[in-house]
This record gives sequence, C-alpha cells and structure tokens, in this order.
Amino acid sequence: MNEDKINIKISVRNLVEFILRSGDIDNRQGSKNDKEAMQAGSKMHRKIQKQMGLEYHAEYPLKIELDFNEFMVTVEGRADGIIIEENKVTIDEIKGVYLDLDYLQAPIEVHKAQAKCYGYIYGKEAGLSQIDIQLTYCNLDTEIKKYFTETIEFCELEEWFLALMDEYQKWARFQYEWNQIRNNSIAPLEFPFPYREGQKDLATSVYKTINRKKRLFIQAPTGVGKTMSTIFPTIKAVKEGLGEKIFYLTAKTITRTVAEEAFSILKDKGLKGKVVTLTAKEKLCLCEEMDCNPVNCTYAKGHYDRVNEAVFCMLSEQDTFSREVIEEYAIKYTVCPFEMSLDVSLWCDVIICDYNYVFDPKVSLKRFFADGVKGEYLFLVDEAHNLVDRAREMYSASLYKEDILELKREVKYYSRKLEKYLEKCNKSLLEWKRECERYLMIESIGAFILDLMTLAAEMEKFLEENKEHDVVEKVLELYFQVRHFLNMYERIDDNYAIYSEHEEDGRFKIKLFCINPSKNLLECLNKGNSTVFFSATLLPIMYYKELLSGEPKDYAIYANSPFQEENRMILIGNDVSSKYTRRNAMEYQRTADYIKQVYAVQKGNYMVFFPSYQYMRAVYEYMDETMPCVCQKQGMNEQEREEFLELFTNNQKEIIGFCVMGGIFSEGIDLKRDHLIGALIIGTGLPQISNEKEILKNYFDAKGENGFDYAYRFPGMNKVLQAAGRVIRTTNDRGVILLLDERFHSRQYKELFPREWNQPPACTITTVKSQLDMFWTRFKSSQ
Repeated sequence: MNEDKINIKISVRNLVEFILRSGDIDNRQGSKNDKEAMQAGSKMHRKIQKQMGLEYHAEYPLKIELDFNEFMVTVEGRADGIIIEENKVTIDEIKGVYLDLDYLQAPIEVHKAQAKCYGYIYGKEAGLSQIDIQLTYCNLDTEIKKYFTETIEFCELEEWFLALMDEYQKWARFQYEWNQIRNNSIAPLEFPFPYREGQKDLATSVYKTINRKKRLFIQAPTGVGKTMSTIFPTIKAVKEGLGEKIFYLTAKTITRTVAEEAFSILKDKGLKGKVVTLTAKEKLCLCEEMDCNPVNCTYAKGHYDRVNEAVFCMLSEQDTFSREVIEEYAIKYTVCPFEMSLDVSLWCDVIICDYNYVFDPKVSLKRFFADGVKGEYLFLVDEAHNLVDRAREMYSASLYKEDILELKREVKYYSRKLEKYLEKCNKSLLEWKRECERYLMIESIGAFILDLMTLAAEMEKFLEENKEHDVVEKVLELYFQVRHFLNMYERIDDNYAIYSEHEEDGRFKIKLFCINPSKNLLECLNKGNSTVFFSATLLPIMYYKELLSGEPKDYAIYANSPFQEENRMILIGNDVSSKYTRRNAMEYQRTADYIKQVYAVQKGNYMVFFPSYQYMRAVYEYMDETMPCVCQKQGMNEQEREEFLELFTNNQKEIIGFCVMGGIFSEGIDLKRDHLIGALIIGTGLPQISNEKEILKNYFDAKGENGFDYAYRFPGMNKVLQAAGRVIRTTNDRGVILLLDERFHSRQYKELFPREWNQPPACTITTVKSQLDMFWTRFKSSQ
C-alpha cells in the first residue's frame, strides 16, 4: 500500500448491506432479520466451527486494498470459515437465525454477497480459477442446519466485485474529500473562549487519554465548561488520526442540545464537521401510527430503493443533520426518517445520541457495533452518573406470568401447540409464585430456559404461518420479550442475580437483574479507541469506576471549580430530619419555617427539593398563602415543564418552586443569575427501600463492600449534588444552598461532599436568618 495515500476502510458486511439493499422496510418480517439473532449467532458460529475438521479454517481474516488514484480503499472482514481441500476451496458464511429453515428456499442476497466478497479476496490472493461459496444457516433454537452451495468462476466473481466497488467509489471519494476538508479546518482551530481556571488542564487530560487509548473519569463541577473542554481536544485528536468518529452520548434531550450548541460554536470558529443528532424512532415517525411496513406506511414502501440517493444528497448539501433537516429530506425522497438518520451517521464525524445506541443490546447500532466489529471511535459520555441505572436496565430482563397466561388464552383458538408451550412456562412461574412471599432469590432456571427456547421456536413458526390474524401483534410483543430474556440469560455470571417478585399492582415476574453492568459496558467500550466519562456529580469516583468500567486503574481527575467560594453559602440544618421515623407535623412545620426564613432574608427565586411528592404536599400545607409557591406535578409533559421553568425566567415575579429530588428539575436545567438564587434540599436523597435495593445491598455486602453505600447512600447523595448544582451557573451568580437534614453532619456524608464545598457550617432554625443575612449583606454593601 502507498503510505502517502489516505486509506478509506470499510467492512465487507457494511459494504454489501449499504450498496446492495433494496425493497421495503417490513416489520412483519422483523423476526427473520432480528438483530438479536446476530448477537446470539456468534456463540453458534463458534460451536459450528469447532465441529469442523482440520481442513476448516475459522474466522479467517481477509483484506484487499484497491487504488483509486488519490486514495486507497481497504475492504476487510473475517470469513466465518474457509474449507481448504486438495481440489477445491469453499468459503463458508454462517448465519444464525430464528427462522424455521423450512421456509428458507434460497440464501438471502446480502448474505450471499458477503460470501462472494470473501471468495473474491481469497481467490485473488490464492490465484484460483474458481471457488465454492457456502451459506450455512442454523436455527438458533433447534440447531438444525441448512446449506446452500454454489461454484463460481473467478472471472465472473471478479467482474461482480469490481462492479460493486465501482458503485461504492463515489461514497469513498466523498469520504476522502470530506476528511481533507475536515482536517484542514481543525488544524488552525483554537479554543473558542478564554480558558477558565483548570479548563486547559482538563482539555489536556482528555487529549492525553485519547492519545494513550485509555479511559478517563472526570468529576467536573458546574461552571468548569466540561462540554467544550471534552469536545475540543477530542476534535483535535481526530485531526491527529487518533480516532475517526466521535460519539457524544447523553441520557437526556437537554444535554443533547448543549452538545449541539458546542459543536455549533466551533463551526462558527471555522470547524468543518458533519454532525448528526439521532432522535428516537417514535418521535421521528411521520405517520399517525408507527407501523413500519409497505402496506401501512408510504415511507416504508421502496425505502431501500431510494434511501442511498437521499443520503448522498443530504451529505452533499448539509453539514448539520438535526431532526428538522432529516424530516425535510425524508419527505422529499419518501423514505423513513429514522432509518435514513442511521445511514447518514455512517458518514458523519460526530454522532450525538442517547446511551442506548452504543450500549443497549436491543437497539445498538449494528452498523458500528456488530459482533466482532471494532472502529476508530471516541466515546464522550456526558452526565455519566446516569449510566449506572440505565445500564442495569439495558442488561436486565423480566417476564411476567400474567402476560404469558393472557397470550395462552388468546392463542388456543389458533394453535394448540403454542398454547401447550405457553402453559408449560406458566406452570414454572406458578410454582415460583407459590413459594414467593415478597421476593425470592432463585439459584437456577435452566429447565425454564429450555422451555422458553422451545416456546420461542414455536412462536417464530406461528408468526411465519399466521401473518394476518389479530393475535399476531400480541405474539410478536411477547416473542421479543422472550428473546431478550434468553439473550440476557447468555450473559448471566456473578454480576447478576435472578429473583421473582410480587409487584405492588399484583403482577408476578421473574427477573434477570444485572447488578454490576461494568463487564457488559466494557465489551461495548472496547469496540472504540478511548472513552471519557464526565459529570458534575461523579462521586465517589471509585464507585463509578467499579460499575462503569470495572477497571480501578482507569484515569480520574477532579476539575477545580472556577467560581469564587465567597459567592456561595452552604449551610447544614442540624435540627431537622427527613428520616421516616421523624416524618411528622413538627418536622413539616420546621421545614416550612426554614423556607420562610430563607425567603424573608433575600426575596428571589428558589427551588426546594423534597424526598417525595407526599413530603412536598405535607410541607406545602404549612406555607402561608402569601408565599409565591408553585409545586411540581407528577407526570408533567414537555409543555408543562417549560411553563414551570418560565416562571423562574419571568423577571416580573419571584417564585419558590417545590420540586422532587431526582426528578425532572433536579438536573439538566440551567437557571443563571437571579433566575435562581437558592436551593433547599430536604433529606439525603436515599432511594425508597425496595426488594431490588435490598438485593443490591446484600450483593455488595457479600462481596465485602458496604452494601448500604452502594444501594442507598451513593445514589442518594448523587441526587443531592445534582439538586445543589442548580445554583451558581456563572461567575457572576450568587446563591445559597441549605442541606436540611442532620445526617449531612456525619462523617459518611461529609466524605462525599465535593472538594469545593469545603466544610459547610451548621445552622438551626434560630440562627439561619442571621447567617444568611451576613452573606447577602456583603453583596448589598459592595453594590
């Protein structure tokens, strides 16, 4: 290869899937091409490969480089197997499917195309005149196999492959030319603001981490400018060839907006970069009802025939692919906006998206993270404290007895066999239900898993044979739940617990509970070059290291706050408590008195964060009618949320917002200057006692850790720190934070305080007025 030329790399899978696809999007055939079959298939691949003889060479790496004058294109991949015999060579492409193989009469075209690519690359290397390709389909439930074999003359194969590459050439040329434009724009790019205290060190640490292909955990207080401090050095790293694609991962829409704004600022400073924001399918859908098939959706019909033209047009005309831009082009070309956005992401420098797209096995982007695929990816994980619970949810799975029983009753009119298998699973759940009082830890569910596998196979067959029945949608819904459960069972190890539980509404479930998701997360992170986790509340760091990467040696830094300590007062109320045993009229009255005192000293906008809606309503009863209090409601929609926040930005009136800790107003909102001058935090944020929290506690106790810390104290303190972070958003802000619970005075809690909090003094209901008066008077005298 010419070392001076830019080398464009593409996998065999991505090449054929992108160039050769055609036809409709059709969710009615979703189980055939089910992504979960891909994930479960790798295990089956290894099993089949081990059964083969000495002439079978498994996972055979193949690569070919083609010269397109200004640049090179490398097509690479691993053939599942190459059978090298004395008189012939056979390329074996193995596909694990959940399809009853009786319904498969010919190989699927893109699978055959993969085998043909490997056949051409190997045949050219070995100088063959002809080569055999074999498609081995294996049902993942029954392990029944079906083979399709064909002998192809090499000259015919070469003509086919070169025609394929000729179609790909315009895409490779686009990528080559764009990379030149992008890198030339990055070279002179400078940090867009004057560096705040500690910001340059933070940016340097991010760059060094990427350069060393390591992971970094950043505890960065509000105001450090962590978004730009991580994005800027990451972009510089792309210019130096340390990564090709940036994934900016978020948990909430509002943090996605912050990232978009940061890239927009850099573009105003000269950056040329293609940036896409991925929006959930449900939000992007242009139809009244989301039903992705050619009968019910105009955009699904013939989508694959038109989408490549739409994508190329978008890439040629736009650099920023927002929801609005994607919808505009989807309508213009009559294609599915969601699927088109995923295709556009292949050619973008930056992908801003939810954690799910990288980590969740149900929705992760197979374009980038299919089994065995590794890329030049750089992961920036914003608000990383949220990833612990989100990851537990992604890698856990539940099945409800009631769902299985209900479906059994509905399908008996259509399939006695399916009814029988549902009943068998229902009986197992019934036995556990009889043994279970509150919750029941279960050691082994091997027999139940075998029954579920049989059930899944029969459901697959039913779905193939009964496409028009009303019950199909319900079968499909449970089918995907069963599939997910089986796939998560494949991951079961010491990081999991299996339990059954009676839920409050009376439903009974069995759950595969992922307690420590670090192993699963690491499997995803290792598909990229480097990862930076950052948050204003990543304390204690060792807790997040253990649960997000499992690697104590990962780098960690603590960014110093750029704000003057004198602009903020933190007090701990040591004569009040939110303990369950102390929740009474006297405590509610005292909490209300604190709120009144704080407001009396300095009128303005405040937020009061309560441990629950019940507690909030109880304290509200003790507030004077003259006080400008407004309460957060349960289940507020986006408009109600915006209206609530607008009360704080309306300078004509002062407001005291009653909110719930850990809710929608305790993180991710940005009220600057006098839009918010104080936060009162009632209680230590401890999660409510639940069966699952007790399982967490017992799990970490058994490992020699402090289980209470892991299940309750650390997550609770994170909510406290997030709520406190709503105050002081800029260098000119001034405000107060009151921690109203005597427990904040204990060593266990003070050790979790951020460094910049120093040693907050205590207060009581009788001293708080004078202490706050001294704080606010200082500013009045300086005006």
